Amino acid sequence: MIHLHDKTFEPFISSEEIDFAIKNLAKQMDDDFFDEVPVFVGVLNGAFMVMSDLMKQYRGMCEVSFVKMASYEGTQSTQDVKELIGLNQDVEGRNVVIIEDIIDTGNTIEELKTIFKDKKVKHLKIATLFFKPEAYKKDIKIDYVGIRIPNKFIVGYGLDYDGLGRNLPDVYQLAE
Repeated sequence: MIHLHDKTFEPFISSEEIDFAIKNLAKQMDDDFFDEVPVFVGVLNGAFMVMSDLMKQYRGMCEVSFVKMASYEGTQSTQDVKELIGLNQDVEGRNVVIIEDIIDTGNTIEELKTIFKDKKVKHLKIATLFFKPEAYKKDIKIDYVGIRIPNKFIVGYGLDYDGLGRNLPDVYQLAE
């Protein structure tokens, strides 16, 4: 058990399971982009660990960039998604893969899809390490999913609770 602020979390997904999922995601992307140079766009803050480990496993040539979005307050996803830092490179006519740490409601992905539509990318693909199908409310295809999880609040491996827990190598779920 770990304690962050006023909440207790229990072990949920080990760093070994995460590593296995990351390797599988990288292999799928290697296969899809073997003769191309995609642009991987990580969604900060949460996806920094996913991006780091994914790029170590990805064998092809690629470019890496980041955007910063915000949609959480405490343990709840808000309906308001804010773009805090935008993409600063030209991606017109390029294959772009958005890399998320977690997709739950899909609000952030919907906002990102709108942003990238205006950038005239060749193909836009969505990847996430963690996916909550029970919480997902959008009709947007998720192209790469590492681990499907129940609709529980989790921390660790880039995910936080009010700023704490991002640096944990394992993932913990809110204790009931």
